[in-house]
Amino acid sequence: MERRFIQRDWEPAELDGGQFAEIAARILYHLDSGNLNPNKGHGDCIDYFENNQVSHKLDRKDVGSIAKVLQSIYKFRSQRGAVHISPRYSPNHMDAKYVMEAVRWCMNELLRLFWSGDREEVAKVIRELLQFDVPCIGLFDAEILVQRTDLTIEEEVLILLHFGGENGFSRTCIGKYVRGSAPSITQSLQRLQAGNKRQVIQLSTGHFRLTDLGARRIRLELADKLLLQ
Repeated sequence: MERRFIQRDWEPAELDGGQFAEIAARILYHLDSGNLNPNKGHGDCIDYFENNQVSHKLDRKDVGSIAKVLQSIYKFRSQRGAVHISPRYSPNHMDAKYVMEAVRWCMNELLRLFWSGDREEVAKVIRELLQFDVPCIGLFDAEILVQRTDLTIEEEVLILLHFGGENGFSRTCIGKYVRGSAPSITQSLQRLQAGNKRQVIQLSTGHFRLTDLGARRIRLELADKLLLQ
């Protein structure tokens, strides 16, 4: 969904958002009722969850906001005409952005409430979900390739580290995946770590990752370069 959004293909965001809302509503229904019904309609799931006459397993105070946002996504998609394309409707950036961020919020909340493992691990997953997808980076078996040919070495390093998330990459991996000479990659890393930029930091593990300033540069300056050419 996010990959299509970044590629400025607005219509799939609303269709995919509706599918997400259907599935997530069934998950809430299953967790609350104990019944697994993959064919139960979205509206029926939400109505069940909001029914005061039913004995609920879930804390409705915690999950109530998720149900309301799911309902909002689903109704928004229908009202905008994304299901049965209306001649008056034209998919646009703002609509797609709303649906995408609502879906991302619901995903994060579901993880936050229902993840049964290590809390720090779920916090890391949520932070990873908050990042952009990187369509210009391809995965080919174990190989990572930045598929744009118009980037400077510094831009390629930044985009690769954006893709690397919180774990980042070792200097060896950066040298392997960035198509540039070893000296030019080293110089780019040094510039990005310098006091006047501070866009990359080296962790105690030896890996390099983006700082908040580096992530900000991706959003403000390099968002268009995350796309395939």
